[in-house]
Amino acid sequence: MSKFRKQDALDYHEQGRPGKIEVVPTKPYSSQRDLTLAYSPGVAEPCLEIEKEPQDAYRYTAKGNLVAVISNGTAVLGLGDIGALASKPVMEGKGMLFKIYADIDVFDIEVDTKDVDAFVQTVKNIAPTFGGINLEDIKAPECFEIEKRLKEELDIPLMHDDQHGTAIISSAALINACELAGKDIGSVKLVVNGAGASAISCAKMYIAVGVKRENITMLDSKGVITTDRTDLDEYKQYFATPPRGLQSLAEAMAGADVFVGLSKGNIVTAEMIQTMAARPIVFALANPDPEIAYDDAKAAREDIILATGRSDHPNQVNNVLGFPFIFRGALDVRATKINEEMKLAAAQAIAMLAKEAVPDDVNMAYDIRNLAFGPEYIIPKPIDPRLISTVAPAVAKAAIESGVARREITDWDAYRNELNNRLGLDNKLMRGLAAKAKANPKRIVFAEADHYKILKAAQLVRDEGIAKPILLGDAERIRALIADYNLDLGDITIIDPRDASQEENRRIFGDMLFQKRKRRGYTLFEARKTMLDRNYFGAMMVETGMADAMISGLTRKYAIPIKPALECIGVQDGVNRVAGMYIMSTKQGNYFYADTTMNVDPTAQELVDITVLTAQTVRQFNIVPRIALLSYTNFGSTEGPTPVKVSEAVARLHSEYPGLIVDGDLQANFALNNELLKEQFPFSELVDKRVNTLIFPNLASGNIAYKLMQEMGGAEAIGPLLMGLKKPVHVLQLGSSVREIVNMVIIAVVDAQSRR
Repeated sequence: MSKFRKQDALDYHEQGRPGKIEVVPTKPYSSQRDLTLAYSPGVAEPCLEIEKEPQDAYRYTAKGNLVAVISNGTAVLGLGDIGALASKPVMEGKGMLFKIYADIDVFDIEVDTKDVDAFVQTVKNIAPTFGGINLEDIKAPECFEIEKRLKEELDIPLMHDDQHGTAIISSAALINACELAGKDIGSVKLVVNGAGASAISCAKMYIAVGVKRENITMLDSKGVITTDRTDLDEYKQYFATPPRGLQSLAEAMAGADVFVGLSKGNIVTAEMIQTMAARPIVFALANPDPEIAYDDAKAAREDIILATGRSDHPNQVNNVLGFPFIFRGALDVRATKINEEMKLAAAQAIAMLAKEAVPDDVNMAYDIRNLAFGPEYIIPKPIDPRLISTVAPAVAKAAIESGVARREITDWDAYRNELNNRLGLDNKLMRGLAAKAKANPKRIVFAEADHYKILKAAQLVRDEGIAKPILLGDAERIRALIADYNLDLGDITIIDPRDASQEENRRIFGDMLFQKRKRRGYTLFEARKTMLDRNYFGAMMVETGMADAMISGLTRKYAIPIKPALECIGVQDGVNRVAGMYIMSTKQGNYFYADTTMNVDPTAQELVDITVLTAQTVRQFNIVPRIALLSYTNFGSTEGPTPVKVSEAVARLHSEYPGLIVDGDLQANFALNNELLKEQFPFSELVDKRVNTLIFPNLASGNIAYKLMQEMGGAEAIGPLLMGLKKPVHVLQLGSSVREIVNMVIIAVVDAQSRR
């Protein structure tokens, strides 16, 4: 699991714009006419239409893509009853997940009452605003009554995710685990430890997928739930079994086929696992600590199929696999409710997805070549981009077939395409790369470790398991900064190139540099003395294998760290120059900009070199480069030195690299607007290709373009990536933020992985 500290969490929520979500206008508002249409008097027209036909609210307002995340704060995560206001950060977080996974807008609403009647009435009163309602973190048994009443009285989809989210995902896992274990789901003996909202909903869902109720043994904090107990509410009574002499969890688990834990950590022992039936299925879902530690459970039984709620082990039962896509499907057909058929369809779709061939980008993210259906993969990974186009259509279809949809979908292929394009085809790039980095973290040397931002980034990548940092600089000063800023870097490696303890390394590194550069003006004395410089020392650590990559440039001009990298490491074989690239992350996807940092006014051949180098780098991210060489003209429409050299470069690329998807010279709007390109230049190699890589004719245009996109276009700039060196060295933008440094470390780790 990702490590964090209290101040990290507080800083994340406080810095910049407080909180995690905002409202963004979706219509033009720059002119007086725009404002007249948006508000008075133009707004009266859709109001009158909705008055005549209420369903027209879906045509003229955001209702159809708007979900309320509503809580009273009585059962917040592992915090318990902390109150409505204190639950707001959680509700905002849920809203963020809705947006990033399914492009659903959210208002979070915290209702300050524990009274069931008052809560129900409040939700009913505000329901016309929304297309759907996600109830969250409401304690049992009140949550059961609240959900039941609201489902009966409202005509929009509603779900209490704490009840049904885990139920749906774990049901999918159970279907597949039983298949792999060779167990008939209708015959398995299943033990559920926990009797709260989630446990009861899970048990009901297991019955829906085929488990027999009489084969379920449920336990609460007082032991096995049996018919002779007098302290049971109606929800627990449903799962009460006749007394069979079973009292403890250990007794219940003996001979059981399946154990599902929805309780608390470390209450199941290896001995309990060993008493279970052959090929036991164990879902230890308590968070952050499962009912039994993953390694202990695996050691107890070789034939176990194991799932937890944690991201650092296989088979994570994570609600994000379900709720964004369930609401997406329900909203898209304007469902009046989320019924059992829709939940069952979601579970079955998730189960089936795990049996399909895993996309390369998911394999890449987890650094696994052959991720496939089996004991270590019974449910999809949360970053799987197919979830939205698999689960949402299944839910939508179930809503239509069960008669709760008010809108038909007839072209399901078109609907899936629409879903795939909602968030942009490449919007999950950095998340995927981070997962890949964590799978095989590399040693990253930081040449400027006497700076707070570097130390904070080093702490984050160390805690997250992204990289193994090595800090260069004055050890005493670095430790003082760590103490001053209350950072925790444990026993992280700190190396001072100037320290006497590094004399031998300075000599070895200096001698190596002398051999590389003795005919380029270096004396042996100068080469050894140069190793007092952290950029030279760090570059030589990478060159000799003492580190896998280097990060520098936070406090220096861009060119200063590049010279040591070129002299100590050099360029790749067959590469004539290095170049710089930025990844621009936008809602429409990720775009790759080059050259943005290195080559001031490249020639036609140099543009060819830059293009080929950029294409190689883009392929490292498992993305097919589709490249436009930009100019101020379209295919020679105006004479001038820039379009001439760009056209010449394209001609050489077409001749020498026939498999490369590339064309130019092109103006930026034609490169990025396929309809415009298709209409005016249907002969272009880029028609219907969706350009993702832009090569600029000179440094000025590339640098200006990415900075404008960053500041005015709302794009996140990731980089710059230094391309063409034999080994990974990446140079930060002067004054980079901690987030930007972390992104660069992720890139550096993946770069180092790919080179190996």
